[in-house]
Amino acid sequence: MSVNHYENFPVGSLAMPRRLRKPIHAIYAFARTADDIADEGEADNAARLQGLQDLAAELDRIAADQAPQTPLMQRLQNEALRPFALPLEPFYDLLSAFKQDVVKKRYQNFGELVDYCRRSANPVGRILLHLYGETDPVSIARSDGICTALQLINFWQDVAVDWQKERVYIPQDDLQKFGVSEAQIAARQADFAFQRLMAYESDRAFQMLKAGSPLGTTLKGRIGFELRMIVVGGQLILQKLDGCKYDVFTQRPVLDKKDWLMIVKRALLKK
Repeated sequence: MSVNHYENFPVGSLAMPRRLRKPIHAIYAFARTADDIADEGEADNAARLQGLQDLAAELDRIAADQAPQTPLMQRLQNEALRPFALPLEPFYDLLSAFKQDVVKKRYQNFGELVDYCRRSANPVGRILLHLYGETDPVSIARSDGICTALQLINFWQDVAVDWQKERVYIPQDDLQKFGVSEAQIAARQADFAFQRLMAYESDRAFQMLKAGSPLGTTLKGRIGFELRMIVVGGQLILQKLDGCKYDVFTQRPVLDKKDWLMIVKRALLKK
């Protein structure tokens, strides 16, 4: 089940093994809380950064074998970190990305954007792999590719939404390369130049998704099935972007009930 901000986090999916649902909900609660601190409400930047730093301080307490002070972090420690001996680095990385969202609104090149995805998206996959007990380098690399691709796909869905938040995730170098200005985004113009730009960015995401997709077959059982559904869902969003000629200003491509039936069918066939 996808949930608003953290759309690619498999919260409460029936495909997830029962033993993992409680830790996954605790991890999601942490990620969602941090995301909301960075993005929601009317707080100023200083307050947002302080809220994220408070969460980092709780991680510091856990790292020092001290009891966290908030129910959120106590739950994270008791239901996820301690029972599964999860590393803290991915949680620190998530907070680093959320802090960056508060202060950084533009990305000069694709490398900068991928570095952001390394901290905003890849930690989710790495945490889940630790829960599954699959931490070999190949699995981690494939997971990173899938997570970065999903984050990029979400950006391309949300060009118009992010503009309202004064954010542009399309690299500035690529805007210039394809002759697209921020004024054009503000004017909601999906002309041929914009379509070429978005096709280029979407193909990058597709290639990353494709490179990571074998992980869905090497991970067995429900876990592999869950991942195959996620990959197919990402592919369908890319198809929908192409189908609407990348006019994300008049319609935001989303998955409907018919798509989910197709996702389940394709995921079953790819095992």
